[in-house]
Amino acid sequence: MDWRQFVMNLDSLQPIDVETVLTRHGAVAVTLSDAGDNPVLEPAPGETPLWIDTRITGLFPYEANLELLQEDLLQSFNLVQLPKHHIEALEDRLWEREWLKNFRPMKFGRRLWVSPHDFAGSFANDVVIRLDPGLAFGTGTHPTTALCLQWLDSLDLRQQEVMDFGCGSGILAIGSLLLGAKMATAIDIDPQAITASRRNAVANHVSDRLFTTLDTMDCQQTFDILVANILAGPLIELAPRLSANVCNNGVIALSGILEEQVDAVRNAYSPWIHFQAPVAKDGWVILTGTRR
Repeated sequence: MDWRQFVMNLDSLQPIDVETVLTRHGAVAVTLSDAGDNPVLEPAPGETPLWIDTRITGLFPYEANLELLQEDLLQSFNLVQLPKHHIEALEDRLWEREWLKNFRPMKFGRRLWVSPHDFAGSFANDVVIRLDPGLAFGTGTHPTTALCLQWLDSLDLRQQEVMDFGCGSGILAIGSLLLGAKMATAIDIDPQAITASRRNAVANHVSDRLFTTLDTMDCQQTFDILVANILAGPLIELAPRLSANVCNNGVIALSGILEEQVDAVRNAYSPWIHFQAPVAKDGWVILTGTRR
């Protein structure tokens, strides 16, 4: 089945009102995106901010009457003409496989690779995380994930216990286990992240050493290694809690931090953590340190 997309800048229109009209005409999915170049990198807790220039896209079956949709939008909002808009045809495809056409094995550090499952090349004696895109974020393509993977590759993880806080796809916990960690705990508030982490652990033959949980506030255990790849705001708020989860002389990595946020995050952890110099990649930073 082929599809068509109706794409329109919102200008002053309210997204919820436009979404109602799109849905009335048979939209099977509605998404919002940045029509300009004003990324929203870190909203405050409880906020759901939009971009200064927001674009709305409705996905419709190919036979949907998009001319009637446009007439309804004009009438519903008492407009003389619609904001900038266009219609695009969309061939039906296996979208995950389409994404994989551009997903090639990536190396992090000396020996750690992330590779799609069906890549047939040889990795000699290196360590390979087999991972395809799925329900949750995290394939190693984002700088924050790359920084964390490189850091994990630099450690001796044999017989260590690891916490991956904000696990997403589970890539960091799974990478730790493949690099020799004894056990890993993956924590996330998103049930899809837990589902993805479990599936990926099974696919990489480490599910017997991975514990997953949605309970972000009740873990009293201490770990040899803790990695939290989230955002600066939550990292600062969770500083006492995450520091308490690291055993004496254990190590911690904090990522998802913009360069201008480094001092605020470092100061929040300074009563408990002695940090190394920050490492940056494409404007993002990883802070690593040792529990005092």
